[in-house]
Amino acid sequence: MVEDKVLIKDWLAVAYAGDVADKPVKMTLLNERIVLFRTSEGIKAFKDLCIHRGAPLSYGKVVDDCIVCPYHGWRFDGEGKCVRIPQQPPEQTIPPKAKAIVYPCVERYGIVWVNLDEDAIKKGTPLPFYEEFDDPSFRTVQAAPYVLHAAGPRVVENFLDAGHLAFVHEGLLGDSNFPEIPDYHVHWKENRYVSDEIAIYADADGSGNYATLYYTYEILRPMTARLKKVNYENNQILSMLFTVLPHDERKTTVFALVTRNYALDEPDSYFRDFQQKVIEQDAFIVENQKPEELPLDLQAELHLKADRVSIAYRRWLGELGVTYGSDVTGLR
Repeated sequence: MVEDKVLIKDWLAVAYAGDVADKPVKMTLLNERIVLFRTSEGIKAFKDLCIHRGAPLSYGKVVDDCIVCPYHGWRFDGEGKCVRIPQQPPEQTIPPKAKAIVYPCVERYGIVWVNLDEDAIKKGTPLPFYEEFDDPSFRTVQAAPYVLHAAGPRVVENFLDAGHLAFVHEGLLGDSNFPEIPDYHVHWKENRYVSDEIAIYADADGSGNYATLYYTYEILRPMTARLKKVNYENNQILSMLFTVLPHDERKTTVFALVTRNYALDEPDSYFRDFQQKVIEQDAFIVENQKPEELPLDLQAELHLKADRVSIAYRRWLGELGVTYGSDVTGLR
């Protein structure tokens, strides 16, 4: 497991709920092997390990709301308790130690969130908030999961960077003839950072309709952020929830919800394909940035006023003590 004292106690997105069906789903979260499986009570997340002989539970199957080890057929219920050992008579007591390691797991916004802190729910650790998902005047599309060979903080900071739109995404989101970012500030509100509205000449969704849009960025958690684009001329709003799954130091999966209050009859595939193009354009840059870790010492790189959201993100990671994917050289 990646030893990051912050992220191992945070809710991290690991899958879209719809991708967890009748078979176990395996993944790696902060170098920890996890298995997800669906029961009648919802999705469960276990350490991908059978305590008997160390076989991966993800190679097994789900029977009667239990995950069955592929090696010796031991059955574990949704609480991790072993309820059947085929090698012994049914009436024989099952050792109390025969348990799987269970991680807190919650479905929200169509995303499966896992916390490696086994007491997260008891502690009331909050999940990121995305109110547009439940607003009936909006329609939400899940972008396809996208794997980047880069550290999570680099990926999140790229999402928070308004200055690259006119160049990396020219013709899709931005226009290099209008690259200037007006001055703005970032504020701490309750439990997150929120930028002022930033006036940017851009295209909201790749439709070719350029206008002055007003961008608001929010840094919700170290691996989760939000963006709202508003066109006040026609009251069109496009919002995004952007969150990443850090598999290991150099591999990250992006999950993104794209939510809009217009073109509600437009096929979801249009907005899904649009987001795919955006992340593909970002990939070349993000996967080749040096250093691979995000420098948290603000003296390590040159910053402009246009970088205030990025500055707030780096400063917050340093204050929280995030070490995963971060270069803490120079910090005391």
